[in-house]
Amino acid sequence: MNDEVKESVERFFASYPLKRFKKGHIIIHAHDTPSSVYFLAKGHVVEYDISPAGNEVVVNAFKPGAFFPMSLAINKVHNYYFFEAASPLTLRLAPAEDVVAFLKTNPEVTFDLLRRVYLGTDGLLRRMAHLMGGRSRSRLIFELLNAAARFGEKAPDGSVSISLTETDLSRRSGMSRETISRTMAQLREAGLVIVQPGGIRITDAAALEAMIGDEL
Repeated sequence: MNDEVKESVERFFASYPLKRFKKGHIIIHAHDTPSSVYFLAKGHVVEYDISPAGNEVVVNAFKPGAFFPMSLAINKVHNYYFFEAASPLTLRLAPAEDVVAFLKTNPEVTFDLLRRVYLGTDGLLRRMAHLMGGRSRSRLIFELLNAAARFGEKAPDGSVSISLTETDLSRRSGMSRETISRTMAQLREAGLVIVQPGGIRITDAAALEAMIGDEL
């Protein structure tokens, strides 16, 4: 989102109510039909489903500047997902019909939303490819690289830190906690990741990218 689009979006949502939620709060429950769109001013949100086995599987994540759930606002589809605060949140709520009207009269914002939708779709397709044809290591590496690209903090030495735990990676990949721990141990031994307080540091993203390409 460029500065001009960002300012336009923030200006639109600025007149609507401000809400704050603690980490772990469920903002939208599955099968709810929210009449508002949430603008994420601060914090992170995860969107997840519950598998038949009762496991939480993260299907999407949102960072500041995002507004959701747009599929419900535009298409009026049934909602199957939970939206949960992955950190303390600051949100603004606007009626869905106001947001849709705003998009119709602001093509630069709509184009940016479409651009981000396509980026997300590309990520989902790549995730699907690894789920269908990859090994557990390639599935985990994909989640690490995806999180690094979207939410990572890059250091001067080229390493990237992400605020995810092994439990978070289990939810995002659909793999068991035990499989994640075993595979993470392999990556640590190879010197590609470091588990540190508050998350994981990727020491060589290029090497991980090469590894995932070889395994798919």
